[in-house]
Amino acid sequence: MKFKFPTPRPKKIAKTTLSRFLRKRMIYYVVPNIVFNTLVAYASFQEVGFTHFFEGPQSLARLTLPMAIFLPLILTVDIIKRVAVAADQGAIEYRIAEELNKNKFMARLGIIHAVVTGLLILSFLIFAQLSLSKYYKLDPTAMAILDGVLAGILSVLFTYLPIQKLKKHLYKPETEITMSSNEQRSILQ
Repeated sequence: MKFKFPTPRPKKIAKTTLSRFLRKRMIYYVVPNIVFNTLVAYASFQEVGFTHFFEGPQSLARLTLPMAIFLPLILTVDIIKRVAVAADQGAIEYRIAEELNKNKFMARLGIIHAVVTGLLILSFLIFAQLSLSKYYKLDPTAMAILDGVLAGILSVLFTYLPIQKLKKHLYKPETEITMSSNEQRSILQ
């Protein structure tokens, strides 16, 4: 006997505009990412007492690089998926073109965002390491706050940036106007 679980239907989304929808999602992304990344970094760095860029058991790169890679990937895929569901339900004023392969688009764009952001943060950390003395110790509280601020900036950036790429495939559907036969005759005369 096989058990079949019904596929859950997406929750009905209230009618809104795309900009309001994105603003609301951005708040849902920013606040937890700032709090979570700041607290994790603070707890990790306080255990050691100080931190370095690449050396030691809790280096700055060890916490920042995974965040810089996975946060853009997850946010890009999630926001595109949520906008697609909202467009399918008619909750926003746009629709997605049928010829777009959403899964391929999400995967490709998410990987590009993850790689570019990871390389950018890595290059910044290497530049900072080379600019400062080898024995320079970083303040753990300042680095935890910096990690949280970076998470907030990435959350805002990767809420809006994927939609800028998706806008090439969005269109506003035409509304149908129905007229009675009397109205049609009066217009034609």
